[in-house]
Amino acid sequence: MAGQGPALLLLHGLGCDHTTWNPVIRSLAKKYTVIAPDLLGHGRSAKPRADYSVGGYANGMRDLLTVLNIDKVTVVGHSLGGGVAMQFAYQFPERTERMILVAPGGLGPEVTPMIRAVSLPGFKMAMAALTVPGVRHVGMAGMRALSRTGMSLTHDLDEVAEIYDSFKDPGARAAISHVVRAVVDVRGQIVTMVDRAYLTREMPMLVVWGTEDKVIPVEHADRAAVIAPGAQVEVLGNAGHFPHKDHPERFVKIVNDFIRSTRPATYHRGRWRTLLRNGPSTPVSEQLQLVPAASGPIA
Repeated sequence: MAGQGPALLLLHGLGCDHTTWNPVIRSLAKKYTVIAPDLLGHGRSAKPRADYSVGGYANGMRDLLTVLNIDKVTVVGHSLGGGVAMQFAYQFPERTERMILVAPGGLGPEVTPMIRAVSLPGFKMAMAALTVPGVRHVGMAGMRALSRTGMSLTHDLDEVAEIYDSFKDPGARAAISHVVRAVVDVRGQIVTMVDRAYLTREMPMLVVWGTEDKVIPVEHADRAAVIAPGAQVEVLGNAGHFPHKDHPERFVKIVNDFIRSTRPATYHRGRWRTLLRNGPSTPVSEQLQLVPAASGPIA
């Protein structure tokens, strides 16, 4: 935790931990109370045999905020954390003032084959062999060298190297395997918020993406703009799957501007009941026909 002011809950992505937010925490803490946990199975948090679904993570964040005596937050989620943020807002609208989604999961099936591979039965055994000393260090050095070439396909490999390093812990390997199997299979993402996006009419939403994202395609930003027409969408050039790390100053400005220009959502049970009862004004299938199909090797 850092800072004072309205609360921001920062949720990291798959295989990462709270340090992914280090480039922006100090600046955000000038205006907000920043809470950046390690999700269960990640970083210094426990790695039990447990519920690693997005719903389970949302429940855990509710409990954390309750322990910290924080009633409402603007929830900021990156990648997997974006899916958790959407689920948190869906499960606990009375505790959510805004959603800020950074290259989030949950907007379509497309995802990098590297993540789909984690769902395969042999992942833990293969990764045990690939993370022995020597092999791991050579692999990490190669990824970091490729990330410095400036090629679009290798943009995020320095971050991937850090995730790879975390897999040396058997507990982390098992936890990540459980996480991925809860949200991804060999065909791609299986958890979606598309059918619930109409609920964002009651909640301000910002989506931030990088043009060079090779983990989840930037075309999903177009999908967000169609299924949640009230959302603000920002696509950053020369940024990959971690736009908050590629352009931290611009990211903080976008967040500040969004929070300053929007009113926090006010939960009203009657309005929420009406939204749930009526559903989306346009069927989801018709909305998705307006969205360009994601292309390239990620699909």
